[in-house]
Amino acid sequence: VQLVEAGGGLVQPGGSLRLSCAVSGNTDSLNCMGWFRQFQGKEREGVAVIDRKGNAKYKDSVEGRFTISQDNAKNTLFLQMNNLGPDDSAMYYCAAEVCLTDTLGHYSAVGSGYWGQGTQVTVSS
Repeated sequence: VQLVEAGGGLVQPGGSLRLSCAVSGNTDSLNCMGWFRQFQGKEREGVAVIDRKGNAKYKDSVEGRFTISQDNAKNTLFLQMNNLGPDDSAMYYCAAEVCLTDTLGHYSAVGSGYWGQGTQVTVSS
């Protein structure tokens, strides 16, 4: 499974961005796909994950602001991010076979999971 993110960039506080992740390879048996982020000097955390049934789970701090979705063919994953703040500035990663275990951002992977290279999101005026 290969994942390639796009859509990061610089946005002002209160603004919006939409991240996309092109997924290729054997996607039929994937349990979870989602978005994760890593602040500079911190551990990576889960942001939003969608399971194979289409159920979404979010980290508490993004609930109501971020929306995860996927296209019908499940070959593109999206993260719509609204009302962004400086605390959302991070490297955002798309991943497969990595599932959120709670709403605090903790996650677990099947094996090591599959990860994209990341896309930088910077929220600043």
